[in-house]
Amino acid sequence: MISIRHLKKVYPNATPLLDVNVEINRGDVVSIIGPSGTGKSTLLRCINLLECPTSGEVLIDGKLITARGANVPAIRRKMGMVFQSFNLFNHLTIIENIMVAQMDILHRSKQDACAKGMELLHRVGLADKADNLPEELSGGQKQRVAIARTLAMDPEIILLDEPTSALDPTMIGEVLAVIKGLSNQGLTMMIVTHEMKFARDISTRVFYMDEGVIYEEGTPKQIFENPQREKTRLFIKHLKVFDEHLVVGDVDFMGVMNRFLVFAEKNQMENRTIRNVSYVLDEMVMLGLVPKLPQGTDIRLMAEYSEDNSRAEVRIEFAGPNINPLDFCDEISRQLIDVATEHYEQNIVNSLNVIHFHVK
Repeated sequence: MISIRHLKKVYPNATPLLDVNVEINRGDVVSIIGPSGTGKSTLLRCINLLECPTSGEVLIDGKLITARGANVPAIRRKMGMVFQSFNLFNHLTIIENIMVAQMDILHRSKQDACAKGMELLHRVGLADKADNLPEELSGGQKQRVAIARTLAMDPEIILLDEPTSALDPTMIGEVLAVIKGLSNQGLTMMIVTHEMKFARDISTRVFYMDEGVIYEEGTPKQIFENPQREKTRLFIKHLKVFDEHLVVGDVDFMGVMNRFLVFAEKNQMENRTIRNVSYVLDEMVMLGLVPKLPQGTDIRLMAEYSEDNSRAEVRIEFAGPNINPLDFCDEISRQLIDVATEHYEQNIVNSLNVIHFHVK
């Protein structure tokens, strides 16, 4: 239904979309996730031409909507968009907000527009607010009205841009419940959201955006349980990463440890976790590995800390001989590693030696 080919969007100081390519099928419910500033909202705005792409193509049902001279109003009638900020007319009542576009664009009679509006207000649980002004509604109620107004135009595609980001946490659930109900009705939906549980529950597909592209896509199960790419995994698991590169023969290990302690304090790591990661870095890297590797060997150290469960893992990567630093540890070092870690794994990955410690 939606084909996006080599879509690019450049602003004077940023390029949020570098090369987006994807096919979206009729009836797909797509959640778009990723860090701030990775082009999620820009993608939606380019699809409905609120932003003009710098280059590339967007096709809806095989029609090139980014072509010069495309009938933009006709295209937009196929799409509804729900924004973060509601965009209701404050001088109109709720029912009038839902009626006005129906009469102006779809040329429905006042009676038909009102009937359609009341039907949709019943669906979103706000029929009793029809004669209220927007200022008399809560944020969650305003967003439900905005959804009803979008549905009143009978769109085939609904684009939702962070529909809960402007809401108090107590109001988010009511809006998500309405959107979840819509997902069962066969509409094609694209939802930019930071609500991960909601994205997992509602979607048929999930896009993770980064580096100006759809960095990884898959089913909710694939993305949330078994992401294949590193940035997706870090984002999904709420991991904070300490990442250092050392060169044997030019190692400022005290500097490395000081930077790790700053990282640990910033991310409020537990004292026990800090101690155990420090044991691994000191005993395995400085005492066990560095003295055994040739001068100039690159070593990459990563300590990943999960905000969700306060667990940490240490990953050591290096080229060259297949060395296990535990083989060169004395008894005290081994005891410290036993205290600090649950277990470890050593593998060859892309010609690199990789040692992975699960820290207690």
